[in-house]
Amino acid sequence: MTSQDRPPLLEVKEHVSSFRHARAARRSALSADYVELIADLIADSGEARQVDVAARLGVAQPTVAKMLKRLAEDGLVALRPYRGISLTPAGEAVGQEAREKHRVVERLLIALGVSAHTARHDAEGIEHHVSDETLEAFKKFVARAKHRG
Repeated sequence: MTSQDRPPLLEVKEHVSSFRHARAARRSALSADYVELIADLIADSGEARQVDVAARLGVAQPTVAKMLKRLAEDGLVALRPYRGISLTPAGEAVGQEAREKHRVVERLLIALGVSAHTARHDAEGIEHHVSDETLEAFKKFVARAKHRG
């Protein structure tokens, strides 16, 4: 790629803003994934247990325990000894928002011709980096595509 083909370097403030946004999205992505999974487990079987979260995320139970402690400190989950994990109202809201973003991104990818399997996997990463403005544009695009199809 020649220098002519390369877009100009962003202004410093814009560059910093972009990187800060990406770092914040990475930090919140893991929390949102845990909360979304906990909500799904509760909806599916009536409970969410640490062992089930660990199995579905492919991580060790101590890793889950550490994250659950952080989620409890953030007011997203309630932990009671020898009981399942429950979501607080704030946790339920985070789970619902994460699930909705995932659905919108997945539908967009499918509307673009991506297979359902790939769209489901790709949406898992994309959903955490999408702004509200972009998400709204995705929704509008999917709605237009649905009416055309």
